[in-house]
Amino acid sequence: MNSKSILPVVAEQFQVRPDLTFFNHGSFGACPRPVFEVYQEWQRRLEADPIEFLGRRRDEMLSTAREPLATYVGTQAEHIVFVQNATLGVNIVARSLLLMLEPGDEVLATDHEYGAADRTWRFLCGQRGVTYINQHLPLPLESDEAMIEHLWQGVTPRTKVLFLSHITSPTALIFPLEKICQRARAAGIITAVDGAHAPGHIPLHLDTLGADFYTGNCHKWLCAPKGAGFLYARPERQALLQPLIVSWGWDSLMPGVSTFQDVFGWTGTADPASYLSVPAAIAFQREHDWDSVRLACHELATSARQQISALVGGEPLCSDSPHWWGQMCAIPLPDGDAPALQRRLREEWNIEIPVITWHNRRLIRISLQGYNSPADVERLMGALTTIFPQ
Repeated sequence: MNSKSILPVVAEQFQVRPDLTFFNHGSFGACPRPVFEVYQEWQRRLEADPIEFLGRRRDEMLSTAREPLATYVGTQAEHIVFVQNATLGVNIVARSLLLMLEPGDEVLATDHEYGAADRTWRFLCGQRGVTYINQHLPLPLESDEAMIEHLWQGVTPRTKVLFLSHITSPTALIFPLEKICQRARAAGIITAVDGAHAPGHIPLHLDTLGADFYTGNCHKWLCAPKGAGFLYARPERQALLQPLIVSWGWDSLMPGVSTFQDVFGWTGTADPASYLSVPAAIAFQREHDWDSVRLACHELATSARQQISALVGGEPLCSDSPHWWGQMCAIPLPDGDAPALQRRLREEWNIEIPVITWHNRRLIRISLQGYNSPADVERLMGALTTIFPQ
């Protein structure tokens, strides 16, 4: 199996513009045509009979949709609820946990966190007088043990919550979550994980991962429609969560399987079509041997990473091992104007790829999905060779 043989077959199923070289699946994902058609059918059914759909059958349909998702991420359906996106899940967890904390307590994160989640914790911690710490993790990452030891240098007796990404957004690194959660639990520290990039990207088994709270997106690497995510809470931690929006599920007149499901299952009128389409996304990837697609994408990304590094020089953020990264990787570039380079690649070569400045380092983040091809990498390298002549 190699990327040249499997990716063209899968590419036909996606709707990304054929004239656009798209290396930014990690931002918003892309939904395959068969899954998108299921999504549109759910929307048509809602509009055809809104009262029956939303008023009488919604809970039943969402419960049915949660079952395959729960199996896919390694937990039970009653331990997850649908949310629009991981940022919303982070907000639910952060606001709930900070109600328990006292001024002077600490929330520990890394310096690799996603900007929206980072801002959530800084904003809320500031309101409560809680200290939010971004622990520096030096690069390159070379071993789980070294990474965890650097993280633990930020732990103090006042550390109450550990918040971190499963796969980081700016640096595209996979953190050794199971080992981290085990150590945190032994220390009596609550763990909250931003898993926005994980579902569909790497194998998940939430019940054995050990995080107290975990929120993920289905519209990124799982390729569900936009606005489909989930929030997981360990059974013994579910009572800690409070809703951002109070609606009929609070003090419900018709209680369901748990307060957790009641409170977060209904927050007012909304279109649940993206949630209901998640099983179709799971089925689509199963039918197209997505383990092979992921491997092919990693191989292609490895080639791109090696070629870019050879062109511009610089030390990689980690090894080529899929232990540290999957279909997405960040590559250091020479110093310069990141937004200008991103615009130039789009305007002159029709290549969509993020270029960011992170800790005064310019990084280009390439993320590949089943619609990408070796020809796409050749096109990117042609552009970069023009921009960075040797």
